[in-house]
Amino acid sequence: MSNKVPQLRFNGYSDAWVQRELSEVARYRNGKAHEKSVVETGPFVIVNSKFVSTEGQVRKYSDVDIEPLMEDEVAIVLSDVPNGRAIAKTFKVDRSGVYTLNQRIAALTAKENFSPSFLQLVLDRNRYFLKFDDGVSQTNLSKSDVLQFTTAYPTIEEQRRIGLLFESLDNLIAANQRKLDLLKEQKKGYLQKMFPKNGAKVPELRFAGFADDWEERKLSELATMNARIGWQNLRTSEFLDNGDYMLITGTDFKAGEIDYSNIHYVEKERFEQDKKIQISNKSILITKDGTLGKVAYVEGLTMPATLNAGVFNVRVKEDLAIDSKYLFHYLKAPFLLKFADQRSTGGTIKHLNQNVLVEFPIPLPSLGEQHKIAGLLSNFDNTIALHQRKLDLLKEQKKGYLQKMFAK
Repeated sequence: MSNKVPQLRFNGYSDAWVQRELSEVARYRNGKAHEKSVVETGPFVIVNSKFVSTEGQVRKYSDVDIEPLMEDEVAIVLSDVPNGRAIAKTFKVDRSGVYTLNQRIAALTAKENFSPSFLQLVLDRNRYFLKFDDGVSQTNLSKSDVLQFTTAYPTIEEQRRIGLLFESLDNLIAANQRKLDLLKEQKKGYLQKMFPKNGAKVPELRFAGFADDWEERKLSELATMNARIGWQNLRTSEFLDNGDYMLITGTDFKAGEIDYSNIHYVEKERFEQDKKIQISNKSILITKDGTLGKVAYVEGLTMPATLNAGVFNVRVKEDLAIDSKYLFHYLKAPFLLKFADQRSTGGTIKHLNQNVLVEFPIPLPSLGEQHKIAGLLSNFDNTIALHQRKLDLLKEQKKGYLQKMFAK
């Protein structure tokens, strides 16, 4: 029996952690088939692989509690497709009388002196289980595969402290995720109401002090659109790690902005080859291949830059009273891809054609109202980005603790 200690632990604990097989730590039972009891909505949630892998977002219901799950039991997924994301994913039952255990899911009940929360932490997507996935055939964990899982355990008091820490982190992550989701839904609601629909001259919702009818203009009337043409395409061997002329690609787009941290560069002659795809601050960039319709607004550009293939450079015409930020927000909204989808001849859109882009209708209020709308949507984006960074930081913090608070 091997005794180990983690890299990071709470003050007051110094005992060695002890290696144990799961059979020493928990009791095991299998779930049962629910095909005949599935209903559209019912009193019991079926704990299947989809429920566990989506953290409860995707649910099926049963009218019969065929294999009841009790509070603090840990469910673990036993079967998944090759390279799947569900195998060995876990769910700790938060209350009794709500969940019923499906087939190909096991339930583990922690024995005396072992914490259910700690048990879930050491089991969840553990590399031991992932090794059973050969990337070719269906992965199926047997009872013996699960019960032979071996890892180190501290005293029950330290297990509980660790479990409480991660429960607190998970609650913080969940609360911040809910805030983020709410902000995105609020923005979505404003997008649906702040632009005219179905031929209307005014939107459903607008700022006080504005009453004039809106116009509708084609994008080609408001802006120029250019992309790198075929014969100008760059070879990857021409991408430089440093230089005086930046090369922007669709993979550099991040949350509506350009992420300059991993930018490539090109030689001067490649930059000068086509002035129409030389970008500047206030350029609006749209991907036309790969992930279609990603949009970025260029700000903070400090040196000459050109575009790689697969991206449109959209520039507001200089003689027009158009707020480029307003145009950016409208192009970033779902309206463009919906329009492109309606214009497609069937099947999945694989390429955003310029002949679609030039015809895309843009609703236009007065310049003052454009400023107001752009400001509101920019504030939403900034707040969403702030919450996303906070959420990412919490997830990284949890990841760091997971790496340091468990004996290897």
